Amino acid sequence: MSSRSCRFFAALGSWVLFGAALASGQSGASYEVWVANEKSGDVTIIDGKDFNAVATIPVGKRPRGIHPSPDGKLVYVALSGSPNEGPPKLDAKGNPIHDDDDDDDKPKADKAADGIGVVDVAQRKFLRKIPAGSDPEQFAVSPDGKRLFAANEDVGAATVIDVTNGKIVTLVKVGREPEGVGITPDGKICYVTCETAGEVFAIDTQTFKVVGHFNVNPRPRNVSFTADGARAFITSESAGELNVIDTAKLAVAKVIKLPAGSRPMDVKVSVDGEKVYVSNGRAGTISVVDAHSYELLNTIKVGPRPWGFDVSPDGKYLFVANGPSDDVSVVDLATEKEIKRVKSPGAPGTVTVVPLAK
Repeated sequence: MSSRSCRFFAALGSWVLFGAALASGQSGASYEVWVANEKSGDVTIIDGKDFNAVATIPVGKRPRGIHPSPDGKLVYVALSGSPNEGPPKLDAKGNPIHDDDDDDDKPKADKAADGIGVVDVAQRKFLRKIPAGSDPEQFAVSPDGKRLFAANEDVGAATVIDVTNGKIVTLVKVGREPEGVGITPDGKICYVTCETAGEVFAIDTQTFKVVGHFNVNPRPRNVSFTADGARAFITSESAGELNVIDTAKLAVAKVIKLPAGSRPMDVKVSVDGEKVYVSNGRAGTISVVDAHSYELLNTIKVGPRPWGFDVSPDGKYLFVANGPSDDVSVVDLATEKEIKRVKSPGAPGTVTVVPLAK
């Protein structure tokens, strides 16, 4: 069979799966998928009913982290005027090679562009930009919706923002290159992962004091919690590992080795709490891990360099950003197969699912 025929039948199989997914009741979905496109400075909105892109909203420079408010009425998106230098070169152990030399030829940061953009979901309208410290990348929304906790990658800090008045509450010093941010389900503790030395800081969300600190292997990227908050899962990109954290002890309970070539980035616990999904970056895959036994269950092929992703509220689908191919993979979790790609031009990096307000 020719390579063209193989591609045809592979595409046909995806459409058959997609049709079956729609027939199973997806048309009743009441959510949208919002995708932050880092290079084009906008957000693509995908309809949860038919997985078609329905709108594009300009938001500002380098949109990266993106999350809705708990009531689904607003979407927040981290914006940065620091230049995008692309993926770093890696050494023999897979660790990034940092170039700290001054270079007058490098593009300068536009600090006026830094902040958190606020978008009205119903109107699909950019409302305003609020301060969030220098070079905000990932952030988390408190369960009560009153505060944002943002990682400031270039200054080794986390900024706390009061969204009711749009003002900065305080800045908390952490380690070098803070990246992932996650708040425990009870809203009491905020974790900030720091890439360079593999440090993870636990911050009290009321006092804003660092109340714990531990290490994982280098380049921890993101964090996700079980519903009861007893366990956290943190990716270590350079080591190709998923770390299981005992949150009571603030310590690593187990390290899960992911398939060879994995560069784990984002992580999410499934809606039913039975599985953990991990995006593997340059491997072009999603790993599926048992949330209790920590056994590797499956590897799902998606697009090139999958980074951020999210799970539909009903637990039926994953939506995965594939930066190099300018699209989003839709994965049917019943079959654990990719069923569609949705174009999202401009280097999509992060995704959030927004339940529509009733």
